Amino acid sequence: MQEMMIIILSAILVNNFVLVKFLGICPFLGVSKKLDSAVGMSLAVIFVMVLATAVTYPIQMGLLVPLQIGYLQTIVFILVIAALVQLVEISLKKYVPSLHQSLGVYLPLITTNCAVLGVTILNIDEKYTFFQSLLNSFGAGVGFLLAMVLFSGIRQRIENNDFPAAFKGIPAVLIAASIVSLSFMGFSGVIDGLFGH
Repeated sequence: MQEMMIIILSAILVNNFVLVKFLGICPFLGVSKKLDSAVGMSLAVIFVMVLATAVTYPIQMGLLVPLQIGYLQTIVFILVIAALVQLVEISLKKYVPSLHQSLGVYLPLITTNCAVLGVTILNIDEKYTFFQSLLNSFGAGVGFLLAMVLFSGIRQRIENNDFPAAFKGIPAVLIAASIVSLSFMGFSGVIDGLFGH
């Protein structure tokens, strides 16, 4: 149980894919303006991350490694993620058309979201078991959600303030992201203190 909590909390706070590893920046900058879009995008990313791990891990361990074609890992994983994103897009279009319309072009961009590819490859590199990989993927997705929700609030405050023209828009968001990223470094001490890891 303690190991599960360490994996999940580490993925959310210590190894946050957006604010610590700087992966998934494109949807982070594009969709974090409004809370509802940020939450919808993040839930779709969580779903794709967990599902992509559930599919890519057996492919890696049952096919690529035994056949000694591990060098095809990135290509195979990208194809799997692209297929899963299409599945999510078709499902949202049919069952939640308002969310599908609000996500717009950013939903297909999950295919190129390097955070999704990064978590599937990191699970293999960290030698996680299948269950640990699923936990890490879920935690990474929740960390993505945390970053998106935090910045939807920050961006609303930024837009309501009077900044110098040179800092308006993306520059102000990147400065705020760098400050929040520094604060996330302190969470490594919290995890160590809680679990003595």
